[in-house]
Amino acid sequence: MKRTLIVTPTYNEKDNLPRFIDAVRSAAPEADIMVVDDNSPDGTGDIADAIASKDKKVRVLHRAGKLGLGTAYIQAFLQGLAEGYDQFFEMDADLSHDVKYLPAFFQALEEGADVVIGSRNIPGGDVEGWGVGRHFISKGGSFYSRTILGLGVKDLTSGYKAFSRRALDAIQLGAVHSNGYSFQIEMTYRALRRGMKVKEVPIVFVDRTLGASKMSRKIFMEAIGVVWRLRYESMTGKI
Repeated sequence: MKRTLIVTPTYNEKDNLPRFIDAVRSAAPEADIMVVDDNSPDGTGDIADAIASKDKKVRVLHRAGKLGLGTAYIQAFLQGLAEGYDQFFEMDADLSHDVKYLPAFFQALEEGADVVIGSRNIPGGDVEGWGVGRHFISKGGSFYSRTILGLGVKDLTSGYKAFSRRALDAIQLGAVHSNGYSFQIEMTYRALRRGMKVKEVPIVFVDRTLGASKMSRKIFMEAIGVVWRLRYESMTGKI
């Protein structure tokens, strides 16, 4: 079996993390899990350490503070590449990414996909528990981004994703500048520009029931600017 690393960034997820790890370990027992904790004030890092001390498939990467989603994934991916992993997953620890979809991700990778996106915007995909505002931000942001960048991917902002080693090598992680909501857009765009095969699989995203969302106006505005930067860099041959 290909070596798999499932990465989950955490910030104040003490109530969700144990349940998340139990669910992932049940659905993908051969995969390793890396928790990237940004010095959570609620003690999430300590809980992660306690779990890791009893489970050799779980480990924790501690960071000094709240440094952002994008840098968390990049740091974990770079470490995973150095350690020889073959495929890499992004998953939120808040249980909004249901592990029942993992077999579809593994199958898509096995069939040759370089990037697999858990899509809420294709037939079979959906969202539960969001208000009108969150729907507008997500669907509007994805539509805006794919229009400006000229892409056919329906869900550019999904955070439930998988990458082959080949894809991460092609993306050139050191060149990725986005850190928030726009990180997902940039990763997919760079993969497509490098000729990677991207496949969307339908998921139903269920909003968190415990803890607080990390979405903010600042993160949304960053995404709007990043889309134009990516288009410019593409036009000038930098991507």
